[in-house]
Amino acid sequence: MKTAFAIGAHPDDIEFLMSGTMMRLADTGYHLHYMNVANGCCGSTLYSPEETARIRQLESQAAAEFVGATFHPPLCNDLEIFYQKETLEQLTSIIRIVRPEIILTHSPTDYMEDHTNTCRLAVTAAFCRGMPNYATQPPTDVSTQAVTLYHAQPYSHHDPLGNLIYPQYYVDVADLQQRKQSMLSLHASQKQWLDESQGLDSYLKTMSELDEKLGMMSGQFSHAEGWRRHLHLGFCSPDDDPLLAALSDSIYQA
Repeated sequence: MKTAFAIGAHPDDIEFLMSGTMMRLADTGYHLHYMNVANGCCGSTLYSPEETARIRQLESQAAAEFVGATFHPPLCNDLEIFYQKETLEQLTSIIRIVRPEIILTHSPTDYMEDHTNTCRLAVTAAFCRGMPNYATQPPTDVSTQAVTLYHAQPYSHHDPLGNLIYPQYYVDVADLQQRKQSMLSLHASQKQWLDESQGLDSYLKTMSELDEKLGMMSGQFSHAEGWRRHLHLGFCSPDDDPLLAALSDSIYQA
């Protein structure tokens, strides 16, 4: 079974940056896996960290179910996604079990370190998947299948220094806007938090505006999600490009 694994930092990151591409992959026969490395515990002004994490995990489970994805629970608290041994061992174990052909994860640089560190952890964990002498927690057998990693756009499409980032691939998500909004709306606890913390009038509107901006950048679609392919060394063959192959009818290579 062809498998794609979306690895985000916080509950709702996958929805903002990756969900349309996941839907497209599911339509081509890919089995989906869904994971947020952090539990979202800091994303509230109303509830305790423990209650916030509980609410946000339920919302994330509902979002994974919405696209038919297997849900994997988080590994740590918000702002505690560090590039460290314990987290790397745990994520490597999960990747060995899932055995994905495609990993979708964050941009190597983004506006906050949780996103950047999630990317670093996902890349190294995938690299370690086939190393017998790298011990994981819990212990797992190595996995030697080829995997291709793709990096989503940074949030806002700009890096931390304000430079506009252009993707290699634009995935058409114009006809998926309602489905994407329905999936994101399952993270109901985030509307107030995002309105208060980041000045967003509507998180659903903001997601569509980000997709629309990228669609304009593509010159091909009205709304798009963007991806950059990670270097193949240690992961797959030079010509492996399963995202491009799977979504040939709805992807534009810049």
